[in-house]
Formats: sequence, C-alpha cells, structure tokens
Amino acid sequence: MIRFPRPQRPPLRPPLRATPSLSLRWRVMLLAMSMVAMVVVLMAFAVYAVISAALYSDIDNQLQSRAQLLIASGSLAADPGKAIEGTAYSDVNAMLVNPGHAIYTAQQPGQTLPVGAPEKAVIHGDLFMSRRTAGDQRILAVHLQNGTSLLISKSLKPTEAVMNRLRWVLLIVGGVGVAVAAVAGGMVTRAGLRPVARLTEAAERVARTDDLRPIPVFGSDELARLTESFNLMLRALAESRERQARLVTDAGHELRTPLTSLRTNVELLMASMEPGAPRLPEQEMVDLRADVVAQIEELSTLVGDLVDLTRDDAGQVVHEPVDMAEVVDRSLERVRRRRNDIHFDVDVTPWQMYGDAAGLSRAVLNLLDNAAKWSPPGGHVGVTMRQLDPSHAELVIADHGPGIPPQERRLVFERFYRSTTARAMPGSGLGLAIVKKVVLNHGGLLRVEDTVPGGQPPGTSFYVLLPGRPMPASTYSTTAGEPQTDQVDAAADHATAPGGDEANSRESANVISVDSQSARAR
Repeated sequence: MIRFPRPQRPPLRPPLRATPSLSLRWRVMLLAMSMVAMVVVLMAFAVYAVISAALYSDIDNQLQSRAQLLIASGSLAADPGKAIEGTAYSDVNAMLVNPGHAIYTAQQPGQTLPVGAPEKAVIHGDLFMSRRTAGDQRILAVHLQNGTSLLISKSLKPTEAVMNRLRWVLLIVGGVGVAVAAVAGGMVTRAGLRPVARLTEAAERVARTDDLRPIPVFGSDELARLTESFNLMLRALAESRERQARLVTDAGHELRTPLTSLRTNVELLMASMEPGAPRLPEQEMVDLRADVVAQIEELSTLVGDLVDLTRDDAGQVVHEPVDMAEVVDRSLERVRRRRNDIHFDVDVTPWQMYGDAAGLSRAVLNLLDNAAKWSPPGGHVGVTMRQLDPSHAELVIADHGPGIPPQERRLVFERFYRSTTARAMPGSGLGLAIVKKVVLNHGGLLRVEDTVPGGQPPGTSFYVLLPGRPMPASTYSTTAGEPQTDQVDAAADHATAPGGDEANSRESANVISVDSQSARAR
C-alpha cells in the first residue's frame, strides 16, 4: 500500500488587528490646528521677510544719504581729515582713501571698518560703488571723481536685536493662534457633531432596546437631512416589524383552526381503531378521512401562500422575459383540471413582460382560481388580454358570481381578510394579497369592477394593467395547455394552487392599487 504524505497546511495568518483610529472630533480638531499652523507659519515668514527687507533697505538709504551729504558739502575736497573726523560723533564709521597719499578714518568705539575685495575694487577704480554686509556691519563704498574713495559703514546690532524680538513675537503669537484654533475647532466640532452623537445614541438605543422612536430634527442643514433620513429608516423598520408581527399573529390564528380540526379528526380516527373501541359507521369514516385530506390541503395552501409572501418581501426573485399569454394558458390548464365544469372564454393577445415568472404565474393562477371558485356550476369565466398602447396591456378576468358588498371592497386585498361569506369556502385569505403584491412589484395597476353592474348576481371583474411590449404572433400558440417553453412550466410548478382565494377577493369599481410610473389608470 502506497502512503502519500499528508499535505501540509499553510501557516495561518495571525488575525489582523484593527488599527486604532482617532475619533472624528479629534481628526477635525487636528485638521483645524494644522491649517491654522500652516497659515501662521506662512504669515510669520512673510512678515519677517518684509520687515527685514525694510530695515536693511532703510540702513542702505541712511548710508547713501550720509555719503551724498559729505560729497555735496565739499568738505572732503577742502579739508578731508576734518570732514572724516566729524563723522565720529554720529553712528557710522567713515574712511576716505586717496591712493598714494593718505587714508583718513573715523570709527565708533570698539568697531573697525572692514575693507574687503569689493571695497578694494572701488578704491582702485574698478567699481564705481559697492554695497555689502560684513559681519555685523553694512558697508557702502563710493569712488569719487577726484580719484578718492569714500567708505561708510553702520552697525547692524540694533537691527538684529529688533529682528530677534520680532522672531519671538511671531513665535508666541503663532503658538497662541494654534492653541486658540485647537480650542475653537474642538468647540465647533463638538457643536457640529452633536446631531451625529444623537444619531449614534439612537442607533445604540435601537440595538439595545428595540426603541424605534424618531429623533428630533433641528435646523435644515446636511446633518438635519441626515437625521430625517435616519428617521425615515426607523419608520420603515417599525412598519416592517409591525407587518412581520401582524403576519405572525394572523398566520398563527389561521393555522390554529385547521390544526385544531385536524387534530380532533385524527384523534377520533385513532380512538375508533383501538381494540375494544366502538366502530364508527363506514360513511362517517369516509367523511373523517375526507375532512383530514381537505384540512391537510388547506394547511398546504396556507403554508405555500405564506412562503410566497415572505419570498416577495425578502426580494428573492429573478427577473426575466415572461410570455404572459403562455402564463395564462398554463394557469388555465391547471384550473380546468380542478374545475372542469367551468367554461373559460379566452381571448388573449401575445404580450411580453420583464419580471418574476413564478410570481406572475401565481398571481394569474390565484385570479383564475378565485373566479372559478365563485362561479356557479356550468358558469362562464371571461379571460381577456388586449393591448392598450405600445407599452401596456390589460388582463381582464370576469366571473358571474355573487359579487362583493361595497363595504368590503377596500379590504379584500389585505392579508388574511375573509368576508363572512368567504369563511365558509376553502382558502387561506392570502391569494389576492399575493396578487396585489406581485402587480405592485411589476409596476402594474389593479382594479375591480362588477361584471354586470346592477345585475343579479353582479359578478366580479379583475382588471390588471401590465407594462411590457407586444410579442410576434408566431411565437404564441392559442391552444390552451399546449406546451411552449420551460419558463412557465417552472413557474407553474412553483405556484401551487392556492385555494383560489376570496370572494372577499373582489373589489370596488375603481383603482385598488398602484402608484407606478409605468402604469396608468384606465
């Protein structure tokens, strides 16, 4: 026997840890701080550069003015030594250089006027003027017409002291600005996110207590609209929960009656079969068995209807092209097997819809079952489908049964509603509710009228407006029951016969439902 090595499993990755993230409040506050800090830094650089340029430009202007004053006075030519010595009583250093003759200087205590390459170039006549900063002095050198050169400098220490104080002022003001921006950003963020906090509390309250009370709306901004949207969601959730509770309650009530009767009949049958128990008459045994079968069928119908309703509510449908003429044919074939004493007068125009084949088959089957159930033996049921315009067709199913009292015409499409007359008939009370839901989901319109207004009996006609498009006549066979495609076969198998629902399943003379963009009232 050959043993194959067991495949090695790759090492499991350690679970990814959720990276801690800052709250929205902190992120907004940090963003505000960053923006303010950036603006403060840019403004500080701009202020520093402008003031620095202004101060240095002022020093240059002072040096140039002093030089022009000395030159214009003529003292440099008359008595250069005395003219230069006179500058010692000011805040500048001066030097007059006469190449090959003499150098006259006057300097402030502790200061020496530096002479570098630019100044030497001026002295030798290579440059007319130079201006530069050397160490802590600003130097101006000018070559005069008589061949002498005048050098004047001024200390930059006072200017640098001013710039140093300016740097500290900008730093302090910028820091205070960033701190104020952080506090203000925190306050604004807290106020702005207060509606979000209310939404968060409401969501946590719903998750914790199932409390679906709406949240108060303040203002008309984006957060107010967000709150309104959240309230709409809460209302939709409350309505869904109410419908679910009502469905469960009604289903429990409807299931209780056939289950109780079924249990009673089964217990009676079991008791009659025990040793020594008195035997029931044969006819009673036959009736009991028939009752059990009928009650099981009633339960099956009710469960099937409930499954269809919950399937539609959950949105578990597949949309595809549906041949409505074929749907009508298949449904008629099924109804005829159950009520072969009813005559169906069929006039159907080929029509194609895009929707749920199973749901549409179930809706048509329910309408036909309902019409057959309330028709007298040997009665006639009209089935007509005709095109109204290029995008709409109308399906009409008309019976000649007892009709519906006017006061019940607004209730027949409610789940589990059954009129007093209908309670004596088989049915779950869900057939027409399924019809209404399917028609609404497909953008159709549904209304009910008397077949013979004022007649005895008046009968009932269901009008279903179907959006779609016409089909070529060659694709449709007018022979009811002739196989066409697998599409409607599958739909018919899914749509098990409902007990044909209600005479209560009839409606009044005007629109019962639908708000639809594609549907229009007759």
